[in-house]
Amino acid sequence: MFDEKRFYDCIQHDFPIVARPYRSAGASMDLSEQAVLNVLARDVGAGRVSRIGAVFAPNVIGASTLAALSVPPHALVEVAQCVNAYGAVSHNYARQGHAYNLWFVAGARNRGALDAVLQSIANDVGQVPLDLPMEREYHIDLGFSMSGARGGPRKSRRSSMASAASAELTDDDWRLVAAIESGLPLTPQPFHALARCCGVPLHRVLARIAQWHATGVIRRFGVILHHRPFGYRHNAMCAWDVADNRVDAIGTRLARVAPVSLCYRRTRREPFWPYNLFAMVHARSEDELQSALAHFDCQAGMASMPGVVLRSSTCFKQCGTRYSSGAAHP
Repeated sequence: MFDEKRFYDCIQHDFPIVARPYRSAGASMDLSEQAVLNVLARDVGAGRVSRIGAVFAPNVIGASTLAALSVPPHALVEVAQCVNAYGAVSHNYARQGHAYNLWFVAGARNRGALDAVLQSIANDVGQVPLDLPMEREYHIDLGFSMSGARGGPRKSRRSSMASAASAELTDDDWRLVAAIESGLPLTPQPFHALARCCGVPLHRVLARIAQWHATGVIRRFGVILHHRPFGYRHNAMCAWDVADNRVDAIGTRLARVAPVSLCYRRTRREPFWPYNLFAMVHARSEDELQSALAHFDCQAGMASMPGVVLRSSTCFKQCGTRYSSGAAHP
């Protein structure tokens, strides 16, 4: 009997980087290659799965930022659609709890191209977005447990930012990045298709992706889920104002709290945004979300620090970041 929870728990991380990955992935679950492809095709078509592929480490192969706009409620949908039109924008959410209520992630090949995107959005909507680039990550794991198990405090994955940041991408590399950003095709030999698309031999495609994964340039390689269809509908972005000389120690401690799926330090933009430490929680119920927020106080000592909780209300866009494009205009 097919176990969907086990299937997606197994296939979200460390997807096989081999010539026949769907066959290899299925073998560990007693599923045929065609059965794996059928399930993924069904769920991509239903909007439950975003893609199968890479999540690149932030600011390693390009530049990215978290940005926000303060939008009157009656104009929120219109402004969100304007922001969505930019291919550089990967995530765009309405969040409740602050005057800045439309939050999006944008990426580009370099910081100059990213600045051009933000300026173009500013011109379109009549407001300069709040630009909050990441300064340090403490924990990033965009996988979602299908079993619902949370477990106890855990260590975040070793960061490879220092070694990955020094990597130089060749023209072949950028063609491979462009080919992989949309995800692997649902064919028995998807890496062959990538090789043809970017004009790089198959053995080099496999070796390069494996190297990027091993060194942290690719943070995660596997199935990327749209979390809401799988029940994670109660989500919140939390931010605190933490003294600069304490933020790294507190961020490292906060990252070990089990409910945290993302934890990082970002640039303040005073007086508009005084907060520099962020944590994201994805929960299946209001009770689970409240329990997670309580963990911040009892396990990480966050109660004494000024902060805000911004609840996610509407998802306007969710896809992979497109680093390979530098175009500012949609």
